[in-house]
Amino acid sequence: MKKRSFWIEQIGKAWERRSVIWLSGVRRVGKTFLTQSLTDAEYFDCELPRVRAMLEDAEGFLRSLRGHTVILDETHRLQNPSELLKIAADHYPDVRILATGSSTLGASAKFKDTLTGRKESLWLTPMLAQDLVDFGGADLAKRLLFGGMPPFYLSETLPERDFQDWMDGYWAKDIQELFHLGRRQAFQRFFELLIAQSGGIFEASRFTGPCEVSRPTIANYLSVLEATHVAHVVRPFSSNKAAEIISAPKVYGFDTGFVCYYRGWRELRREDMGLLWEHYVLNEIQGRLQTKNVLYWRDKRGHEIDFVIVGRGKPPMAIECKWSAADFDPGNLKLFRDRYPEGDSFVAAADVEKQFIRNYRGIDVTFVSLPGLIDKF
Repeated sequence: MKKRSFWIEQIGKAWERRSVIWLSGVRRVGKTFLTQSLTDAEYFDCELPRVRAMLEDAEGFLRSLRGHTVILDETHRLQNPSELLKIAADHYPDVRILATGSSTLGASAKFKDTLTGRKESLWLTPMLAQDLVDFGGADLAKRLLFGGMPPFYLSETLPERDFQDWMDGYWAKDIQELFHLGRRQAFQRFFELLIAQSGGIFEASRFTGPCEVSRPTIANYLSVLEATHVAHVVRPFSSNKAAEIISAPKVYGFDTGFVCYYRGWRELRREDMGLLWEHYVLNEIQGRLQTKNVLYWRDKRGHEIDFVIVGRGKPPMAIECKWSAADFDPGNLKLFRDRYPEGDSFVAAADVEKQFIRNYRGIDVTFVSLPGLIDKF
């Protein structure tokens, strides 16, 4: 069994802070695979009726496992998973628990409210750069086309049927169980259109006609996709309302494989790589830093910076994503730094191995690899 070293390390660090970890992520992202790779842990699959019966007496179950490490997989199948984890956190801190379940469970208000301050959350994203190494290679082009769901990436041929199977399961087991949206056809059409234009500025009115629903319904659909980690809403960074975009977000699909599938790409051309690399960089930032606090910048004349990171009390960090360092044009960055002169500026390029710095009319720009970018945070 392959070991996903980055995630195993993060689980260990999380257990040092609290006894209960909630591992979230979209279906088939590898939660079960990861939990079963942990050593010296007792694994319980809550899909099984006998396991659910065992857990009906939560205190009896926890008493029998004092001092042990426990994996509770598919906890959304339990009648009251938040109560079980609350009891464990409050009364059995010597039982280390790693719990997984449907992304919709983690999105529910009851689950979040009950476990506030009692658990560590770990968001398992599609495969990171370190995962490629752990899985036996660094085939970035395959990772971009096949996507970052481990079973999809490990497939010998493009798993086109699996993408639709995933969508069927997401609707039936995630969406309907919690959100009760009703019209599958409209929701699925919105999902397909959104993923196909992934990385673009979101305008709800573009979807109302093709999906035959209202703007409020489109907004609700987007909030559902965001809550379940399937869409990432990247909001604009701005302090100049007159000259900058201040409200229109960009929306990214959660995985490059789905972007390729819904765009009809079965082979990648060089002109496709830049968009997919941008998605891959965003995934790396989110997974490694465990944050959704990523912004972008755009002025009303269309000049844009891919990502902006703003730490508390720190100036904005500007990040441009380029498949090749030679593709970088400093024009947009110069305009951004005219308005925000303080802060670091980076170009994350797929063909950079060792970082270097170039100066463009007084602006230092650091060209970095993806691991090098993460090291800068």
